[in-house]
Amino acid sequence: MVMRSTLFFSLAILFFFFFRIAQCGIEDRGSTLQILHVDSKLTPKSPLISWERSVIQMQSKDNARLRYLAPIASGRSITQNPTYIVRAKMGTPAQTLLMALDTSNDAALVPCAGCVGCSSSSTFDPSLSSSFKPLACGAPQCSQVPNPSCGGTTCGYSTTYGNSVVSATLAQDNITLATDSVLAYTFSCIRNSTGTSLPAQGLLGLGRGPLSLVTQSSSLYQSVFSYCLPSYKSSNFTGSLRLGPNSQPIRIKTSPLLRNPRRSSLYYVNLTAIRVARTVVNIPPSAFAFNTTTGAGTVFDSGTVFTSLVKPAYTAVRDEFRRKMGNATISTLGGFDTCYNVPVTVPTITFMFSGMNVTLPQDNFLIRSSTGTTSCLAMAAAPDNVNSVLNVIASFQQQNHRVLIDVSNSKLGVAREACS
Repeated sequence: MVMRSTLFFSLAILFFFFFRIAQCGIEDRGSTLQILHVDSKLTPKSPLISWERSVIQMQSKDNARLRYLAPIASGRSITQNPTYIVRAKMGTPAQTLLMALDTSNDAALVPCAGCVGCSSSSTFDPSLSSSFKPLACGAPQCSQVPNPSCGGTTCGYSTTYGNSVVSATLAQDNITLATDSVLAYTFSCIRNSTGTSLPAQGLLGLGRGPLSLVTQSSSLYQSVFSYCLPSYKSSNFTGSLRLGPNSQPIRIKTSPLLRNPRRSSLYYVNLTAIRVARTVVNIPPSAFAFNTTTGAGTVFDSGTVFTSLVKPAYTAVRDEFRRKMGNATISTLGGFDTCYNVPVTVPTITFMFSGMNVTLPQDNFLIRSSTGTTSCLAMAAAPDNVNSVLNVIASFQQQNHRVLIDVSNSKLGVAREACS
């Protein structure tokens, strides 16, 4: 009886989600998918929590994410719960899935029917698809996953996912994104998951590796995509993922993409300096140095919420920000160490990359209480306990910007665009 009640509740939540989307007239079209923030008013809600608690929870999840991104953790799976999701259709006939968007992961992780430990509200049923095909042990893709095993004839593997252990079968099926179809798309059909870290929605990887959507659809999209992320507090929903070179911004400043074999899935760029108001902050060049041996450098990531800078860089930026704020009293909130409890006027912050500068509006670097007057600098130092040498430009700083990634021409561009 309890199982039936739980299943009914899960299906009701999923129905409510699609009803709200239909009600608001949101449609995928052409090669463009709508991006939905998990905290949008269009998504089913968890019990209401305070602003302070929600911010602390988001940053706590970031710390887990950064442990994955740090080069010391090479080969691990994502630990961050999804922040942005898109709709995809898989199989013949098509089954609609909600998938977390992730630019730092390659493989698609899809909870399959019968999965032990997976959410029952969003699974793919291979038995209902005539185009589903498990991959054999000898398939070249089998060597591209961690810990492959061939106890039978199909390629299976297991990996750690935060505090979860995930077992999956490597398979192929057709996937439809908006109105475009990618045939024989290789993905991980999850059979078992222990722990609590596996996203119920599954995962759509947009990294640079061989199993990513970007690589597998290169003949269709020429390894070009862009996204515009809506604000986490937006009441409307206009975020989008555009696949392929068509309809991409023409006048956009770009920075060269760097390839780092230490973390081959990540999108590295050359961050050269940071400016607070008109002052270029005095940061040692070693804080931004790109290093293919250690994996050091700067990456754009859609899964981390708040930008993380290596400690020398963050401390210098924070101290300059505080100087510009004058005598305003400083407080803390969770892991944020530069908060103000009165209305404040703040300086601009500019990230300076090779070939482009990105000046952030206040909403991209200052998180404000919706119920009070508390405001915090929405950045943090990289965690010490993971030996992190990465600077991560995260989704909060990317919101309401069009981020263009052109792998074939090795460039990344950023332009302001209202997505909320």
